[in-house]
This record gives sequence, structure tokens and C-alpha cells, in this order.
Amino acid sequence: MTQTIWTLSIIFLTLLGASIMFYVAKKTQPNKDFTAIQMRVKTWWGMFVIFCFATLFNPIVSLISIMVLCFFALREYFSMMKSRKSDRRIFLWSYLMIPLQFYWIYIGWYGMFIVFIPVYVFLFLPLPRIIGKGTLGFLRSVSFTQWGLMLMVFGLSHLAYYQTASPEFGPNLVLFLIILTQVSDVVQYLISLYIGKRKVIPTANPYITWEGFMGALVLTTCISYYLFPYLTPFGLTFGILSGVIISVAGYFGSVTISVLKRDLLIGDSEKQETLKYRYLSRIDSLTYTSPIFFHIIRYFFDFM
Repeated sequence: MTQTIWTLSIIFLTLLGASIMFYVAKKTQPNKDFTAIQMRVKTWWGMFVIFCFATLFNPIVSLISIMVLCFFALREYFSMMKSRKSDRRIFLWSYLMIPLQFYWIYIGWYGMFIVFIPVYVFLFLPLPRIIGKGTLGFLRSVSFTQWGLMLMVFGLSHLAYYQTASPEFGPNLVLFLIILTQVSDVVQYLISLYIGKRKVIPTANPYITWEGFMGALVLTTCISYYLFPYLTPFGLTFGILSGVIISVAGYFGSVTISVLKRDLLIGDSEKQETLKYRYLSRIDSLTYTSPIFFHIIRYFFDFM
């Protein structure tokens, strides 16, 4: 717990410093547009509060805080869909699946937790859309809804299961994962913005370059090397490898969400600009890093 408090204190001071620097820059350079930075700082503060609850308090508080995060992420995802009146029922059932998924975590039923959304919800979810609602737009609404549940609920809910699977190491592993994921995202963005030239996948995410991707990979791995002795029970090899896994998985998560957003918001540039700096853009990498890192640890280590 001491290491967790120290780490959170460092994150708090870093965010405070970034907020002060932004405030000073905004005052001294009033003609420049700092909207992007302002929105990023605000969302980072919001995520900091959520993950303080997820790492410092008892498992029930952590469970509820991450459940709330899943709810808002799914709601934001649904707000991007060009939905019809007939889709409202399937949206309602999707929201009801969130507390059920977290109930399996609460009682520690790993078998149901891992198959509930990929199997049972996948099979059940089309039924409310079929009954009395016809076939028009069926495949699009159901498939996009299921994608949303898989990423925003199933993927992110793994953050809550770390503590259930390993009460001793779980909270620190969540903190470790979040720090490395966010560092990778920020470094990718900054390097790609200022010195990046060669885009990795311009059709999916035009902002990430090879320079940003490689820079984030190296820096995330270095930070993993310095952090793992304090926040994890890993040895040197996996401590270093964790940075590589999280950076690469985070990139794939960011690209996947970018493609989904571009597909959902085709022809709606106004909404695309509005949602550009919302929470979904800050947690897109976590939808991949959370489950991938969890299952790799569970496969290779007995404490999970």
C-alpha cells in the first residue's frame, strides 16, 4: 500500500505540474489554441480520481468505480451510433449486462466472468432486437452493440478482476498497467505530433507515426524496468517484457477504437470533433491492455 500511495502521489504532482504549465501557457499565449491539451488534462484528472478509488479502497468500492467507468464508456460509444428507435431496447439490455458482469467478479466466479459476454450475451442480445422490430438494420445495430460490449465492458472489466484474482498484488498491478498504458499513449501522441513523419496506419489513425510508436515502446519499457520492483512480483525478464506487451497492445487498442469511431461517424464531422477528446479517447488502449496483460499473467504466474 505504501508503494501505491507514493506512486499515486507522484502522478498527482505530475498532473498538478501539467495543469499549472497549461494555465501559464494559456495566459502568456492567449492567441494559441490549447483546446486539445486542455481536454486531455481534464480527462486525465477524471481518470486519476477513478483509479484512485480502484486502487486505494476496498474491493467493493473498486468494483463500483470501474463499473461506472464501463457504463460511461459504453454510453459514449452508443452516442456515436446512428441509431433508430428500434435500437433502444438492445441498448437497454446492454446496460443491464454491466452489473451482471461485475456480479460475477464480485463473487469470484471466473468461469462465468470469462464467457458471459463473449458467449451468453452474444447469443441472447439479438433477441430483443428481433422481437417486434423487424430486420431493417439488424446486422449493423447488433454487431456494433456487441463490439461495444466486448471492448467497453468485457475488456475494461478485467481491471476489476485483478484484485479479485490476486488480493495481494491486484491493486498494484492495476496501477502498474494504467501508468504504462497512459505513458505509452502520451508519448506516442507527443512524438508523432512534433517529430513524427512516417505514419503507421494512416487510414486507421493518422496521428500515430513510426517514430511515435517506437519512442513509446522504448520509453514504456524503460519505465516498466524502473517500476516493476515496486508494484509487481515479477522478475527482471517479465518486468521488462511487460512494457513491450502493454505498449504494443495499447497501440492495437487505440487503432481499433479509431477505426470504429471513423466508421460510426462517417459524414458527421461535427460529432467526430466533439467526441475527439472525450473519455473514450483516453481509455481506448485499456480495452486491449487490460485483458491481454491479465491473461498473460494468469497463464504464466500462479498468484493469479
